[in-house]
Amino acid sequence: MIQQNSRTLLEVRGLRATVNDVEILKGMDLTVKRGEVHAIMGPNGSGKSTFAKALAGHPAYVVTGGTVLYEGKDLLELKPEERARAGLFLGFQYPVEIPGVANSQFLRLAYNTVQAQRGKDELDPLEFDDYVREKMKLLEMSPDFLDRSVNEGFSGGEKKRNEILQMALLEPRLAILDETDSGLDIDALRVVAGGINQLATKDNAIVLVTHYQRLLNYIVPDYVHVMDAGRIVKTGGKDLALELESRGYDWVGAEHQAAAKATA
Repeated sequence: MIQQNSRTLLEVRGLRATVNDVEILKGMDLTVKRGEVHAIMGPNGSGKSTFAKALAGHPAYVVTGGTVLYEGKDLLELKPEERARAGLFLGFQYPVEIPGVANSQFLRLAYNTVQAQRGKDELDPLEFDDYVREKMKLLEMSPDFLDRSVNEGFSGGEKKRNEILQMALLEPRLAILDETDSGLDIDALRVVAGGINQLATKDNAIVLVTHYQRLLNYIVPDYVHVMDAGRIVKTGGKDLALELESRGYDWVGAEHQAAAKATA
């Protein structure tokens, strides 16, 4: 059993996972402590989104090896809905549309489900309406979004704001945001990033999956990790993201391969 200290929220060791019988994660290691922001970067196909979805319990992503401890407990033993109720949140790269389900109903059900899990009082429709409208101010969202079907007809930026609104309501202990910056113009990026920054506390943690350094102009990470071929091959601070912006990813893979050969 991996020993965790009181600040460790997530401990991943040797995680392996397949999609359609193809191994994507090939020994992923990551430690996340409370109060930290981690950015995971890397080229297409390196396993970033697979890692995020495997943690959330997406059924298409089959874990074949390794361990994942969340707050000292085996995360992999929990069903996806149990992981969510335990405080794990996944922000999707491509949020789905749910025609016929009002955003307000969806958000209140999700909120009350988590409240019940935490032994806290649920909110009736009127109480929730007041509460959610305050949260919407963080993301400069119009209350009109509450009456629309979930994400139906939303622009890319509106969908991402709605994802972060869910995060604001659910107050997860670990938020994994899968390419939240994808498809955002500069104004939407600023608003979404500002909302994320306001939700970061000393007791929770955020893992940002992103291709681009631009998001990190607004959300300063404590650690930047580079993935290649299904594992993390380099870790640094914000300066590493700037270097990746100027040099690309090829040099990281070459450096890792050279180091592996030297120690073989």
